[in-house]
Amino acid sequence: MIFDFVLERYPQIIATGVALLVFFILKYFTDSIVNRFGQKTQFTKARVQLVRKYIDFLLGLLAAVVIISIWGVKPDQIFLFISSILTVIGVAFFAQWSILSNVTAGIILFFSFPFKIGDKIRILDKECPIEAEIKDISSFYTLLKTASGERISLPNNLLIQKAVVIIESNEL
Repeated sequence: MIFDFVLERYPQIIATGVALLVFFILKYFTDSIVNRFGQKTQFTKARVQLVRKYIDFLLGLLAAVVIISIWGVKPDQIFLFISSILTVIGVAFFAQWSILSNVTAGIILFFSFPFKIGDKIRILDKECPIEAEIKDISSFYTLLKTASGERISLPNNLLIQKAVVIIESNEL
């Protein structure tokens, strides 16, 4: 009985194995690229792991869609399911749009690295100019410390929106 099932589904089993193999190879290469990029730009290990987690999640979703289609779920059913899930997620993110924009800004800051931890910056804001040293950049916020010792938690999307002057770079 099991042997008959395996014989009937042999192409799907092989295709699933190939899809999983491709997923793990892509995961390995993207993780190593992000790790090398993080070392080259001297980002903290926690920040590199966070970006790896985001990329691994997207690759996992892609692998799941491929495997579901291999096993015969019709494309229109897959797209209906995905669009339903994305609609629910979209409504949730619209309610909390700042969370999504901060995560996106954190990823942009990771790859564009206009400034890094240890740099002293000035944020040009009319109402509240800030001059401080960057202590940490996480997925949602950047932690700053002023010369007077104040710790400021600034959302990442504000660092993308505001003009930032690097006063002193922590270049080696």
